Amino acid sequence: MAHQSTAHTASLTRPGQLNSASDARALYLKLFSGEMFKGFQHNTIARDLVTKRTLKNGKSLQFVYTGHTTAEYHVPGQSILGNSDGAPPVAEKTITIDDLLISSAFVYELDETLAHYELRGEISKKIGYALAQKYDRLIFRSIAKGARLASPVTKTNFVEPGGTQIRVGATTNDSDAFNASNLVTAFYDAAAALDEKGVSGDGRVAVLNPRQYYSLIQQTGDNGLINRDSQGSALQSGQGVVEIAGIKIYKSMNIPFLAKHGTAYGGTTGETAPGNLGSFVGDAVGDARASVTGVNNNYGNATDFNKSCGLIFQREAAGVVEAIGPQVQVTSGDISVVYQGDVILGRLAMGADFLNPAASVELYVGATAPAAFGGTYPANA
Repeated sequence: MAHQSTAHTASLTRPGQLNSASDARALYLKLFSGEMFKGFQHNTIARDLVTKRTLKNGKSLQFVYTGHTTAEYHVPGQSILGNSDGAPPVAEKTITIDDLLISSAFVYELDETLAHYELRGEISKKIGYALAQKYDRLIFRSIAKGARLASPVTKTNFVEPGGTQIRVGATTNDSDAFNASNLVTAFYDAAAALDEKGVSGDGRVAVLNPRQYYSLIQQTGDNGLINRDSQGSALQSGQGVVEIAGIKIYKSMNIPFLAKHGTAYGGTTGETAPGNLGSFVGDAVGDARASVTGVNNNYGNATDFNKSCGLIFQREAAGVVEAIGPQVQVTSGDISVVYQGDVILGRLAMGADFLNPAASVELYVGATAPAAFGGTYPANA
């Protein structure tokens, strides 16, 4: 018995023109796709903040990184064959596609019939959430990875700048990560480091966890971070902090934060966990090294992020390669008849890794900066 599924490119027919089961399924599929894409786009922020390329064929894609060069005076009568020092240094970075990432759910037709709400659209949206969450987490881990690395390419007298790690606060307490004054100081330090390393000011962003973000908002009267053009409602909307030192700020529950995702409670954090957290709030950063089934890039392990508490970066910090963008598939035909329901499947194939470490800044707490956990360029070209 053949398994039949419909691709996300199925045409859409208006409800009044449905002439067959296939027409109805095409309509439903379009609706599912819309809900899934909406869920994905509304919950991923990293996709548009880094360098993204689409892979047409193959399992990996190469990015070229070019270092600095110099200017020199021409000697009359001497041929010009490039600088005498042979600069600039060039290196190639390869990002491999991880295995197919999926999120799916079975929808039983009787449950749909008895439900007083539209079930499939809601499920499709949650599938989009799940894919977006994984997507962002892998990219953020790649940025933290790059921030810990030294020069990406080297050549005699041309050692390129590497990543930056900035301590937030001066104590050994994790509570330093939530202190607005500490964070503001760290932002200006990060901006200066990026300037000094020649990183473009265009596309600089930061990603903090929600409690850090709201801590900054509460201090806007003192530090002047509020957007004066929208001060009336900005504080209450939770979008009051626009930027610090030219760095636009986002909040996310998907950054690696003290070995958890997006938040941490207890210990020396000074933060008390709200009641009824469930299973998905502050879940531990899992093992995503290349030795893990399905992972073809090294995204580190939980212990690599014990003291990490925020990211500041520019678009060149990391790259993401997509072989299959977010798609929806739905079973049909005999499968639906036999099981009296359908499987709604969301899928994508992507891989991420650091590109230019100089464009990455990791914020951390404690006396010792987190150690590097791998990641190199191939031999210089």
